[in-house]
Amino acid sequence: MRVRLVTPPRSILSSEASACTKRKSTGSVVDKLATSYDKNPEDVEFHASTIFSRRAEPWKNLTIDEARGVLKSVLNVVATSYDTARLFACAIHKKSFPHQDPVELAFEDLCQRFDYFLMRRRQQGDQQRGLVVLDKTTRETSLQKLSREFRKAGTRWGSLKNIADTPFFVDSRASRLVQMADHVAYSVFRRYNSGDAQYLDIIASRFDEADGVIHGLVHKHAERMTCTCPACLSRRLSAKTPESLER
Repeated sequence: MRVRLVTPPRSILSSEASACTKRKSTGSVVDKLATSYDKNPEDVEFHASTIFSRRAEPWKNLTIDEARGVLKSVLNVVATSYDTARLFACAIHKKSFPHQDPVELAFEDLCQRFDYFLMRRRQQGDQQRGLVVLDKTTRETSLQKLSREFRKAGTRWGSLKNIADTPFFVDSRASRLVQMADHVAYSVFRRYNSGDAQYLDIIASRFDEADGVIHGLVHKHAERMTCTCPACLSRRLSAKTPESLER
């Protein structure tokens, strides 16, 4: 079982080092898709914003509808992945948190959500622990430091007991999973920044959910009590206390 999630920067959370499943691996499916755009599929990086903007090869000659079709094709690979795959994402309204770093805020939130997910799995008899894999970024040093602090002192919501190590950073060009994580992130960005839900709708059912709450998708916003997005609405409908809206 592998669990992917996205945070700025792009990342994967995985509860297993192996990608073996009963279905064809998601990476090989994306490789096959890449052959439509280059005879050497390993040379094709599926970077969502670059595809959408059509500003680089092999996407420059696509129409806008063709570019949207590529994004949707990658997201459909995620949507039809093996049954145990779960997604996590955090959308932050920056103006609601003027004195906090949005990347660090999202990273903390997603690490805790992934830990909660693994805790639930552990309670069901699954003893796996999790790994966090991120795209290489200039934030690597600060996120590594933040991760060590979480492991030592916990996050604002509690300790992390189910994540096995500090984050690993990889070049997205070499990882189809990170490229798919980028598409998940972009679909969340389009939904919350532009009101364009056509991409998020493809993968909406794959976000971690339990007891009627979409735990895998969170919208951090000062107006969450009136927001009608699926993430906020599911929390309000199931909240027993005001504090539970934060989870």
